[in-house]
Amino acid sequence: MLPVLEARDLGINFGGLMAVNGFNMAIGRTEIAGLIGPNGAGKTTVFNLLTKVYQPTHGTILLDGRDTQNMNTVQINKAGIARTFQNIRLFSNLSVEDNVKLGMHNHINYGMWNGILRLPAYWKSEKQAHEKAMELLSIFDMESLAGKQAGSLPYGAQRRLEIVRALATKPLLLLLDEPAAGMNPSETAELMDNIVKIRDTFQIAIMLIEHDMNLVMGICEKISVLNFGKVIANGNPSEIRNNPQVIEAYLGKKREG
Repeated sequence: MLPVLEARDLGINFGGLMAVNGFNMAIGRTEIAGLIGPNGAGKTTVFNLLTKVYQPTHGTILLDGRDTQNMNTVQINKAGIARTFQNIRLFSNLSVEDNVKLGMHNHINYGMWNGILRLPAYWKSEKQAHEKAMELLSIFDMESLAGKQAGSLPYGAQRRLEIVRALATKPLLLLLDEPAAGMNPSETAELMDNIVKIRDTFQIAIMLIEHDMNLVMGICEKISVLNFGKVIANGNPSEIRNNPQVIEAYLGKKREG
């Protein structure tokens, strides 16, 4: 089977500075992959390239075998890539449920006039959206929070809501940018279980950027390591954990003598 995502020789140049260069990666259709590296290595830039926030200077991105060269961010989302961000981007004044429903915009089945005139097609679609939103919220046991204002939730719950909203777009590939940031150890352990549950339930691929090595080593089946915009290692958790180049990138080169 084709990988769900394949990046070939991907790179971007910012005013003469090569932020990412020669990035190659293939992700299986139900694989959990990790992208790690020191601060400033270019990890979020890779996510921005994959989602077309930035257009690559060179290279190819294939999504489900389809070249994404001429796609923008909206088209990429419709084609099957959803993401979360380092900084939470919720509609804070809207309810939890409405935030999830906004993720369903690609799949709304009623037209403008049905919505304006509140015709039967509108109410049917709204009922389906409510049921789907509650189903998605149940992944994180958040159904009871559906009517609460999103901005009033604790930090960890907002993080989880952002993941639920991304799932509402029905992605083939879910990109998680530091999903455990700001979470305590018990929340992180629960998140690990839920990431695996999401993969198994929806049969999708997941790629995450994360600094919590226990999380990365605990759930990722394949890991790529970036340093100064270039991949310095690919492998399974055991191979990455014992790779001298990776150790040097994180801890620095050991002095001789």
